Amino acid sequence: MLTYLKKGVPEKSKIFWGTGREVFLERRVVVTGIGAVTPLGNSFGDSWEAIKAGRSGTGLITRFDASDNPWRVAGELKGFDAGAYLSQKEINRLDPFVQYAVAAAIMAVEDARLIKGKTNIEQRDYKTDPSLNAAAAVIIGSSRGGITTIEKELQKSCSSRFRVQGLRPSPYLMPSTTVGMAASYVAQRLGIRGYCLGISNACASGTNAVGEAFRLIKTGYADIALTGGTEAPICRLCIEGYGIAGALSKDSKDPVMASKPFDKKRNGFVLSEGACVMVLEDYGHAVKRTAPIYGEIAGYGNTTDAFHMTRPDPEGEARAIMMAIKEAGITPDNIDYINAHATATKLGDIAEADAIKLLFGKGSSSIPITAIKSMTGHMLAASGAFEIASTIMSLKEGVIPPTINIDEKDVLCDLNIVTEKMDAAIRTAISNSFGFGGVNAVIVLRAVPAEDLGD
Repeated sequence: MLTYLKKGVPEKSKIFWGTGREVFLERRVVVTGIGAVTPLGNSFGDSWEAIKAGRSGTGLITRFDASDNPWRVAGELKGFDAGAYLSQKEINRLDPFVQYAVAAAIMAVEDARLIKGKTNIEQRDYKTDPSLNAAAAVIIGSSRGGITTIEKELQKSCSSRFRVQGLRPSPYLMPSTTVGMAASYVAQRLGIRGYCLGISNACASGTNAVGEAFRLIKTGYADIALTGGTEAPICRLCIEGYGIAGALSKDSKDPVMASKPFDKKRNGFVLSEGACVMVLEDYGHAVKRTAPIYGEIAGYGNTTDAFHMTRPDPEGEARAIMMAIKEAGITPDNIDYINAHATATKLGDIAEADAIKLLFGKGSSSIPITAIKSMTGHMLAASGAFEIASTIMSLKEGVIPPTINIDEKDVLCDLNIVTEKMDAAIRTAISNSFGFGGVNAVIVLRAVPAEDLGD
């Protein structure tokens, strides 16, 4: 069992988590800031209120003409203003997935009280806390990176006018679309000069990013990390690519109901865009600067199925959940709530239900479970991060949001799926993310007692 000293640095603790090695855990890791842009709202606060209210953010695609497509529904941002965070020159040069990450990161550091004010409003220069600049880390995940810009440039280069006039692709095509640009540009924007990493691990990318940032802080490599996921995949290439693979919903008569995890008639996920970035911080460091504390990250599991490119394996998913639980120093009986990956694919939802039943046994019928993608659609890397942030808020507020769009639950997904918002005194929860390639990432979250909270 992991033991912490009251109000500060934890005891050194040994724990075995499936590798046969002894791991020494020395520091608590807490979340002190959250920022997001999602199909539900252009801030985390607005998005969280929509989640609790059970509102859907999905609708018919407007980014391109999808009338000739069987897949016509997506979760698009609405009224997002990149100009509030970036200059017009930056907007012209950066793929939207980077723009979303910058917006979410700036909101997160503001929320964590790490921005003291703007020194140059026109250039969007921010006066940040000195602890950010020297040794903070930035780890941001993305599955598809700058695919929107890649498609745009490819369409341009294939046009007859482009060839006849001898035009060339943008010189910013390669740097602005690489997966790591979200992390590195956030660091550049905020003057962060510490550890920097972009992670691309399919739909688990955002959760993996949070988990790796957690490990950095708990082992003393950083006091603060900006971490999360970002995605801008609403383009023809992605819609048709996921669609042909059999992953997307074809329901377009009522777009807000197209994403229906665990429902008997579910037929695929709704592809969405967005970003969520959190500030993770050493507990002692957060208390010292009287930072707001949302909750604690206590464990991280990361496994691969070694099974199939697209078909999930319940045993591999269960191993990731158990790894995270063991690292948190608890048992499955301690889990009060599960935020499911639950994308609304036929095989995926059943595999996750089987994994939960495999690990939790009889308890799987009583643990409350929510599928937030029923409202956001699938934001790929951003979903994992947003679902972690939402789980933290569930712990903090004692509220479990609903899963919407379930008319008849699939009998093969016989879990305790919450369909109406409910109040619950939950202390410990997990958030699951699983992706193509059989990659599994799970985070254990814990509520922080009132006496341990900062101002």
